Amino acid sequence: MQIGPYVLPNAVFVAPMAGVTDRPFRQLCRQFGAGYAVSEMVTSRKDLWKSLKTSRRANHEGEPGPIAVQIAGTDAPMMAEAAAYNIDQGAQIIDINMGCPAKKVCNKWAGSALMQNESLAIEIAEAVVAACAPRGVPVTLKMRTGWCDTEKNALVLAKAFESVGIQMVTVHGRTREQGYKGFAEYDTVAAVKAALNIPVVANGDIDSPEKALQVLKYTGADALMVGRAAQGRPWIFREIVHFLATGEHLAPPLVAEVRRALLEHLQDHYGLYGELTGVRSARKHIGWYVRDLPGGDEFRDHMNTLETAEMQSRAVADFFEEMAARIERMPQAVAGIRPEMALETME
Repeated sequence: MQIGPYVLPNAVFVAPMAGVTDRPFRQLCRQFGAGYAVSEMVTSRKDLWKSLKTSRRANHEGEPGPIAVQIAGTDAPMMAEAAAYNIDQGAQIIDINMGCPAKKVCNKWAGSALMQNESLAIEIAEAVVAACAPRGVPVTLKMRTGWCDTEKNALVLAKAFESVGIQMVTVHGRTREQGYKGFAEYDTVAAVKAALNIPVVANGDIDSPEKALQVLKYTGADALMVGRAAQGRPWIFREIVHFLATGEHLAPPLVAEVRRALLEHLQDHYGLYGELTGVRSARKHIGWYVRDLPGGDEFRDHMNTLETAEMQSRAVADFFEEMAARIERMPQAVAGIRPEMALETME
């Protein structure tokens, strides 16, 4: 799998998720086998580039390349300027967000709302490519199947995006109207793949190695993008990669390995956000890890009362240490994404 000049180690990617795929989480997923990671979306509004929230989202210190930054906005010149700015900050690939379904984003006509205005969507793609091409930076784009069931225009737009120089398209198999409800469909993804010469990535409800193989076979996609299924289960990437290569399942990870990985993730998380914000924002990550474990609900309730990094990390260490004394490996995952999981959005 290749994007522009960058050859990726595999074709199983972690999806950009607002409020989730910060630098510590991206690095965690890469350590567990993700072949590629895109940042959570950053705004194209120049007045917010120096804000604490945006600067955290654009932090790539120590991150292995290629560095991919997703930008969101509604004005073509502003999006082009944002692309150039992020390249100056170290971005090696620019991704355009036309897939976010959040009302806070769509009410500003950004994200998947852009799919309702095809001429503007194409204008933005063309402007961003024009800003990036002279610097040798490939531009990719993530979108949905359309605005609603009666307005599925992903195929039309994908062809246009390819014609203006977009080098990879990711399609989430839901409309904006669906949000994260119901089930993803892959007919649209397959149609886009059949019509384009550039790589096409399938996204939506990929929550197990078996589902990954099914989606690849059905769509013919060049790669897969895993989102919510990686929350609290980052080892899903190596499970999928191994299954696609061998047809065999990996054993679940050792509890001791998960304990070590989560504690390292927490320290990286605190380092990025500081203790006050870090402890609070880490709660969702910890909650995802323990949600299906024995005693997980009670532990989460207790953990949510802890206010210091030392107390939080110690509680996590003790929980998994006690679990490791009872079982060697994590319980086998049960496929199934929780549609109700809410994601934070941009400014």
